[in-house]
Amino acid sequence: MSQTPPRRFSVFDRRSWPETRRIAAILRQETIGGALLLAATVLALAWANSPWSESYQSMLSYQVGPSWAHLNLTLAQWTADGLLAIFFFVAGLELKREFVAGDLRDPRRAAVPVLAAVGGVAVPAMLYTLVNLGGDAARGWAIPTATDIAFALAVLAVIGRHLPSALRTFLLTLAVVDDLIAIVIIAIVYTRDLRVLPLLGALVPLAVFTLLVQRRVRSWWLLLPLAAATWTLVHASGVHATVAGVLLGFAVPVVRSKRAGGPDAGPGLAEHFEHRWRPLSAAVAVPVFAFFSAGVTIGGLNGLTDALSDRAAVGIVIGLVVGKPLGIMTATYLVARFTRATLDDGLAWVDVLGLAVLAGIGFTVSLLIGELAFGTGSTRDDHVKIAVLTGSLLAALLAAVALRLRNRVYRRIQEAETVDRDHDGIPDVYQDPA
Repeated sequence: MSQTPPRRFSVFDRRSWPETRRIAAILRQETIGGALLLAATVLALAWANSPWSESYQSMLSYQVGPSWAHLNLTLAQWTADGLLAIFFFVAGLELKREFVAGDLRDPRRAAVPVLAAVGGVAVPAMLYTLVNLGGDAARGWAIPTATDIAFALAVLAVIGRHLPSALRTFLLTLAVVDDLIAIVIIAIVYTRDLRVLPLLGALVPLAVFTLLVQRRVRSWWLLLPLAAATWTLVHASGVHATVAGVLLGFAVPVVRSKRAGGPDAGPGLAEHFEHRWRPLSAAVAVPVFAFFSAGVTIGGLNGLTDALSDRAAVGIVIGLVVGKPLGIMTATYLVARFTRATLDDGLAWVDVLGLAVLAGIGFTVSLLIGELAFGTGSTRDDHVKIAVLTGSLLAALLAAVALRLRNRVYRRIQEAETVDRDHDGIPDVYQDPA
């Protein structure tokens, strides 16, 4: 009796239909958020380089908040510490769901984007460090390590509308994982003057929040004050307050408990919260942060030249344009080599290269780390912003060339993924061949 040979592992294997449909909905929201992010960036740059640039700087430094709670922060600090906590809360929800209930609970599927993200963090950091070895800019080594998924998807909406779902999902997962790595780096490397008592105090509202969400409590009037208390105490501890967002996201259950009907009874609160908070993160939190962070006075061609001659800026551009694709390609190739995996049907290594170059678009988290490393409003911080914008623009242009050359192939793959001959609402390529 003949046996069916085991199916070979594919590096960019197609996901299950429910997971593909869920990811597609996420990507649509992030694409809209990317367009708003781009508009906010352009507006900030235009204002900062206009005759009214002083009013922009005054707005950034305007303080608001209760001084008794040490929260009399500038508007720029509120966007970086407060609004980005929402962004990282959603990232925490997404990452936990992927590894608990998503297709990435399979270690073989998870290995590719996770190791690619690690490579995409390690190599840019190494290149930046080599460029700035022995200099005073070495502490900015983490700036070129993160991929901005909203910006990348906004670029894809223009140049790669037919990109196969497997590649889009890979990009999303990679960006979420390296965002998590970035927040760990922020918590460990860029925490100054750690105060233990507020940090221990933050565990109390976090524990109560965890207990309530584990019991499927979703009342905003209970959960929001606990989340705010956790954020306030983490901020007071000296640890960057966005860490609180990730911790709160990890606390939310992904699947229902056995008491609620077992893990197959339906999704947990993570999917509900993600549905509620992702639009706020993509359409408000990230664009507003960009508006308050991306506005840098360039000073014409001479100013641009001066900024990009800074060793920190050189390291950032090299890290984003060269380091990111090199790290992602190397890690992905090694996974394929050691697991004897193949690329999915119709895909080639040039597709992986185009996606890896696109991952060099670093913006939101890169700007945040730049501010933490060199201080908001400093000359070097301005150079960092110009370098991040320049590196991201170069990465977008190079990715556009690579992906547009394969657009016909992507179109054929997309058409195959949408054929539904039996009209059951599930494309034929996702049907179980058995």
